[in-house]
Amino acid sequence: MKQPVQRSKLRTNVGKIYYISKRYLKWYFNDTYFANEKHNVKLPIIIYKHQTPLLRKLKNVDMWLQQNKVHNIHLAIKNINGIVLKPGETFSYWKLIGKPTKGKGYVNGMVLSHGSYKVGIGGGLCQLSNLIYWMTLHTPLTVIERHRHSYDVFPDSNRTQPFGSGATCYFNYIDLQIRNETTQNYQLHLYLTNDYLVGEWRAEKEPVHSYKIYEKDHFITMSTFGKYVRHNLLHRKVYNNNGDVCKDEYITENHAIMMYEPLLEQGKGIDD
Repeated sequence: MKQPVQRSKLRTNVGKIYYISKRYLKWYFNDTYFANEKHNVKLPIIIYKHQTPLLRKLKNVDMWLQQNKVHNIHLAIKNINGIVLKPGETFSYWKLIGKPTKGKGYVNGMVLSHGSYKVGIGGGLCQLSNLIYWMTLHTPLTVIERHRHSYDVFPDSNRTQPFGSGATCYFNYIDLQIRNETTQNYQLHLYLTNDYLVGEWRAEKEPVHSYKIYEKDHFITMSTFGKYVRHNLLHRKVYNNNGDVCKDEYITENHAIMMYEPLLEQGKGIDD
């Protein structure tokens, strides 16, 4: 893994303008059919359900940033809860949510940046994209765009999911996109409880397969620039209704610069 390039503020801003503009062109000037129809009535079958804690005690992170994150997630959910993904359509996380701005009610939250964190409007929405990505891996829907975290910021002594099973996001060019290549409609249902962000992928018919996500070839290396780098592969086993494994599929690979010493047992993994 190469050492990350530290670009000037001018170069970074020019790059953002370029990639944001490029994304808008892709949204509005190609032949992709993006999902945009929401239904209040839920589809009858829960294909997969998952929940993640809203508030975590992270080392050196003020709890008000976590509380603001909950507020931001609440606003974002309003734009995607109930969305129906029809056959042939594509779900775009940012196209549905839009740009999180102060004028829309978003507040400062934690934004991961270059191996650390900063405060930014709309911060914390990665927890929502992480949840949607993880749920989607347990369905026959196809992830066509997902971006991994480049840095492993917090130790994960209490992690319940494989390392690298999230999807980072940054408006609008670091997106999460999911295509429905099946023959039935799917619906995303999201809500908050007092303690959890909860999500469901729902459908019209009972599933014919179930899925188990697991990691392979997990190892840590020392880079030439003096940082530890964590690596793994994600795979999933596909089971039929008799419980037999009918496929073992490669999902993705992950490489992330560790911002703590290996085997450190303080703090918690983030938003999984």
